Amino acid sequence: MSNGGKTFFGHPWGLATLFGTEMWERFSWYGLRAILASFMVASPADQGLGLSEETAQAVIGIYGALIYLVALPGGWVADRILGPRRSVFWGGFVIMCGHISMAIPVTSPAFVWLGLLLIIAGTGLLKPNISVMVGKLYPEEDDARRDAGFSLFYLGINLGAFFAPIVVGWLASGDRWHLGFGAAAVGMALGLLQYVIGGRSSLRGVGERPGMPLPARELRRFGLLAGAGAAAAAIALGLWAATGTFTLGRFTAVMTVVIVAVPIVYFAYIMLGAHGLTEDERTRMKAYIWLFAAAAIFWMIYDLAPSKLLFFAENNTDLSLFGIPIQAATTQSFNPLFIMIFVPVFAALWVKLGNRVSTAQKFAFALVMVGLSFVIMAVAANLAQSGRVSVWWLVLVYLVQVFGELALSPVGLSVTTKLAPVAFKGQMLGVWFIAVSVGDAVGGQTGRLGQVMSEPAYYLLLAAMAVVAGLALFAFSGRLRAMMSEHRTPAAPPIR
Repeated sequence: MSNGGKTFFGHPWGLATLFGTEMWERFSWYGLRAILASFMVASPADQGLGLSEETAQAVIGIYGALIYLVALPGGWVADRILGPRRSVFWGGFVIMCGHISMAIPVTSPAFVWLGLLLIIAGTGLLKPNISVMVGKLYPEEDDARRDAGFSLFYLGINLGAFFAPIVVGWLASGDRWHLGFGAAAVGMALGLLQYVIGGRSSLRGVGERPGMPLPARELRRFGLLAGAGAAAAAIALGLWAATGTFTLGRFTAVMTVVIVAVPIVYFAYIMLGAHGLTEDERTRMKAYIWLFAAAAIFWMIYDLAPSKLLFFAENNTDLSLFGIPIQAATTQSFNPLFIMIFVPVFAALWVKLGNRVSTAQKFAFALVMVGLSFVIMAVAANLAQSGRVSVWWLVLVYLVQVFGELALSPVGLSVTTKLAPVAFKGQMLGVWFIAVSVGDAVGGQTGRLGQVMSEPAYYLLLAAMAVVAGLALFAFSGRLRAMMSEHRTPAAPPIR
């Protein structure tokens, strides 16, 4: 695994391969994310789809929600059918095909929807399994080096996320949307090329086989069920369209209900089913449900960056930093920049505070921070009623939000694995991403509030929800800590 003795900052050379693959995949993801909403609301005369801002926000919400939701089946496919290594390759290939589909310069939106569908499917295969492969580069007992390796890996994520909006936003300016989509396709192609060439030697033996392969008979059965499910969904959509009542807005509303139902059904299955849970496990799961709800509220606001906040940047700010003109998409680079700056600061802070700050208190702080960020947005929106405001308002908003993310995201997976019942240890690893999925879906639907309230009132309403939820968590943090039997929560880099 060391590729003839070569190392990557003292780590197995395979980490360099995975670092580059993930950096380019995140470049493609965040590049598309930075211009997608603007493309959707641009008029057909400007080569866009001509959607309303409310509908575009709802579509972006469902798109983001499905990206995180498919991590669960993507992990299952790797474990039972393909293995992590092939899952990452085919996931990246499907993502690249999705971006190519969107880059085709035709007036029909069919290639756009096909492209988004392919990107969702491909990300479900790539995203959870490339992290698994990073872990497999190290011996099981080498926890310290593995943690350091993941820190380097997450640096690649944020480097891709930082540069993508700048590059893709510039290329897509002047209504050259398909050029921006093409740049995202090139980014994923570069990641795939590095993965294939670099992986021949540095990843030999890593994640090549599924952990629990399906027997041939069950594999055929799975194929039939998957095909039948896809056909049933296509028929249902076709029949809905035939009635003349299908609209994007209604579709996103139905999908939001389905996505919100997923964790409700899942938690009911865990708590009410006959799974042999001990009383301590039931108590810990009750505490986790509160943390899950808090996380969903956080992501509901935080992940409005590529829709609501992007529209504000485009329509209400003077797009200039230090006298240099920027694109609206460039504002999406503020978040990863602040993450890279403040990750070591918060890591040192949590070590210094130690056991004095509980998981519930960190989540509560995150909610208050994301709520405060929307109080700032309300002030900016109020000032914008008299004319464009400085883009530095958005810089401040993203700075405050990152303070919240670094208090919540690093402990999310950790507390999930800690509180999971023994019977659900493996499955629960994907539950954290369902919280992001629920938050994204619901956040997308909040755009409808713009029809009945002003912009400042919209931001204040969401801010109030987050702050009230945060204060409630602070009030009950002692009780939750007791229910969780919490003594310490390991810190880890944020995963996005």
